[in-house]
Amino acid sequence: MFKKILIANRGEIACRVIKTAKKMGIATVAVYSDADRGALHVRMADEAVHIGPAPANQSYIVIDKIMAAIRETGAEAVHPGYGFLSENRLFAEALEKEGVAFIGPPAGAIEAMGDKITSKKLAAEAGVSTVPGHMGLIADAGEAVKIASDIGYPVMIKASAGGGGKGMRIAWNDDEAREGFESSKNEAASSFGDDRIFIEKFVTQPRHIEIQVLGDKHGACLWLNERECSIQRRNQKVIEEAPSPFLDAGTRRAMGEQAVALAKAVDYCSAGTVEFIVDGERNFYFLEMNTRLQVEHPVTELITGIDLVEQMIRVANGEKLAMSQADISINGWALESRLYAEDPYRGFLPSIGRLSRYRPPEEVEGRVRNDTGVFEGGEISMFYDPMIAKLCTWGETRSAAIDEMRGALDSFEVEGIGHNLPFLSAVMDHQKFIAGEMTTAFIAEEWPDGFAGATLGDATLRQIAAAAAAMHRVAEIRRARVSGRMSNHERKVGRDWSVTLQGVEMRVTIDADPEGATVGFEDGGRHRVVSDWMPGKSLAVIRVDGERLALKVDKIVSGFRIRHRGADLKVHVRTPRQAELAALMPEKVAADTSKLLLCPMPGLVVSIRVAVGDEVQEGQALCTVEAMKMENVLRAERKSTVSEICVEAGASLAVDEIIMKFE
Repeated sequence: MFKKILIANRGEIACRVIKTAKKMGIATVAVYSDADRGALHVRMADEAVHIGPAPANQSYIVIDKIMAAIRETGAEAVHPGYGFLSENRLFAEALEKEGVAFIGPPAGAIEAMGDKITSKKLAAEAGVSTVPGHMGLIADAGEAVKIASDIGYPVMIKASAGGGGKGMRIAWNDDEAREGFESSKNEAASSFGDDRIFIEKFVTQPRHIEIQVLGDKHGACLWLNERECSIQRRNQKVIEEAPSPFLDAGTRRAMGEQAVALAKAVDYCSAGTVEFIVDGERNFYFLEMNTRLQVEHPVTELITGIDLVEQMIRVANGEKLAMSQADISINGWALESRLYAEDPYRGFLPSIGRLSRYRPPEEVEGRVRNDTGVFEGGEISMFYDPMIAKLCTWGETRSAAIDEMRGALDSFEVEGIGHNLPFLSAVMDHQKFIAGEMTTAFIAEEWPDGFAGATLGDATLRQIAAAAAAMHRVAEIRRARVSGRMSNHERKVGRDWSVTLQGVEMRVTIDADPEGATVGFEDGGRHRVVSDWMPGKSLAVIRVDGERLALKVDKIVSGFRIRHRGADLKVHVRTPRQAELAALMPEKVAADTSKLLLCPMPGLVVSIRVAVGDEVQEGQALCTVEAMKMENVLRAERKSTVSEICVEAGASLAVDEIIMKFE
């Protein structure tokens, strides 16, 4: 077995590989850029080598720098993780020439499957069902429009060397095809150094289901069941699960056998994934093969009990697979929620900054798992992918796994940046998701105007009102003690209160005792509240009538800011008289920004598409801002005239910085 391996990656996947390597008794080497000098993967590894500036094209994807780190440390093998150089044929060949093992497939398989055009041709030859499309290279936007029209809208425009949702656009008409071609081409060149584009038919009402394969160097190749990845935003997976709630045993077997046939056609070894689009009739079509470890591999590990990273290392070491297809089963159900540094209240735009608080839920072996590459106090950089953790849960049934995920998300504390935890919680409570009735259009269809937070049901609001009232009583007693107004640890705190949340006022009474409090409502209902919460604690775990309620709590004037299950609530707890006076207070009016184009996220201005004096129409592209390797086109909200442009292409902008003004 290898004595030392180098991980040519960063973040959570580097940490993930290091964990398995340590379990196997293998020393590890991390590489890091300027931005990652204090990163978690650097701390975890036995050795670390600096490889250059923050931009990935000056550090993590520079083959010569990785090779130099290998020579410096004497690493015998390299695990590439995912992204960066993981599917780069030249990197695999450089390692082979150096006599260093690549913990991944042969260079030939990477070349064949890494190019989406070639892979579709090979898939068809191997008897794998494929989506109709144009597999040849496309010269320019004009040709892209013609091809898209011939195929028939909608079409998917994709980077041939792409992955992770980058370099992908859906076009529904000629204008979108022209613009999508240019954006995909630019993103592909920036992210992969390869701007080749192809176009295929976009299957409506699709589900994204993929098959995990695992092969060795001795001709054995297995399929390890499927993962459902239909909850996506901008072709970027958000929630995955294994198995799929949609497949039956026959379809699962057919997809698995086709995946293995394709893998064998290119002499595949190591872990890999064959992705399919599946329609409502369970017809499936080959999408692409990822010749690497997938981001969502933990859900497969949770239902099979197989450590995929360990198997990749053993295969690279020349060992035979220790299991057969008959040994592969499905044990229970697993979910993965990707925690992204993206603000769902601002259109999921990237967010950067310091993690002033980062407290994942406690991990429980085989039940709750959090793969992460960050820590409290660390920085979220604008240079890399916005995913900062993968929260996974397991249950004997899908319902049990969802319940476990709800509880884990409720307990996950993240402060200092915008993040998508509220959205993940909202999905877990969405009836379509609970029923397993989702397609890749789920997010766009269910939140067409963007995510503005969840609306909680009456029963949950009542529980929160009872909890807030009891918490307010505790805070009042604490405040009196600190101020010295309390004698003999006794103080009469009022019994009657008004609780206002989500636009609803509830009059309550509080009867406290040493074990907790009983909160009564005007309709005669009474709820028992028990908790050890004290003022200053940001996570309140409360029992309301014996039911666990996890609330993220911040103090505000006359109450609390409470976040729960995707809702962000201002909960005011006042005396009846205070409530009467508060009702008379005028609401603060937000500043008028209708004549300004503000930068919605920290990023780099790629281009300005208009000039001062131009009359712009609703929906017209005004400028392009790049953040976390993704291009974002900012458009006019209404017809107007540009009066001032405040920035130039190449400028780095902060959130809400003014880009241009309108008359």
